Amino acid sequence: MDFRSLRAFIFDLDGCVYTGDTLVPGVQAFLQGLRGRGRRILFLTNNSREAGEELQVKLARLGIPASLDEILSAAEIVGPFVRERFGPSRVLAIGSERLCRLLIEAGHSLLAAEAYREARVVVVGHDGEFDYRRLTAASRAVASGAAFVAVNVDPRLPVEGGEFYPGCGALVEAVAAAAGTRPEVVGKPMPHIFRAALARLGVPAEDAAMIGDSLASDVGGAQAVGLKTIWLAPPGGVASGVHPDLTIHAFAELVGRL
Repeated sequence: MDFRSLRAFIFDLDGCVYTGDTLVPGVQAFLQGLRGRGRRILFLTNNSREAGEELQVKLARLGIPASLDEILSAAEIVGPFVRERFGPSRVLAIGSERLCRLLIEAGHSLLAAEAYREARVVVVGHDGEFDYRRLTAASRAVASGAAFVAVNVDPRLPVEGGEFYPGCGALVEAVAAAAGTRPEVVGKPMPHIFRAALARLGVPAEDAAMIGDSLASDVGGAQAVGLKTIWLAPPGGVASGVHPDLTIHAFAELVGRL
């Protein structure tokens, strides 16, 4: 891969820039090297709970300054996605308070679970308060014809110490199983979020590279829209089925390529 031809680098956040509240070794120096050479940077995440403002605060706390224009979360683009596809809509939302505010800011009206029959769209993100009542409402709405939109389909939400919480994808699968319908997905590995990232950067796909730790989500999804790909392989990780343009095990391996 010729780094001199690349004008922009897109970074996954969880597992690539940080894990929990710990920076991935070497990422800070690599980011500084990119900025020093005038390369554009975008942090791209499937996060369905937070938007750029919250992620900007976390990055700054970890020693990585970033402008809001350099951060894009799946939570931020689901509202515009729904508006583009269905117009301003009555939405039954499963998700965080922040996701709900973003949907309202995008021009949608939110419904209580009890009003599921009025829903035109059901949006599912990560929701720590998810329960049988919400599952019943969302699946009944979808089964009755409401559009079904998932922020992402990540099955797990990793936390430090090797633990995890059930992710957005686990909730999506529950609704899908009960409703008998598969969702449209906004986040990685689907093309919509990568196209939004390229639009934000203002560069064509062939001039940018995606760096991430997930073969299926980061690498496979990026390749589908024509991005170059760099896989930050976990210990013992072996590429299978998806073939990144470059595989690294530490960011230090990239410094010499700048």
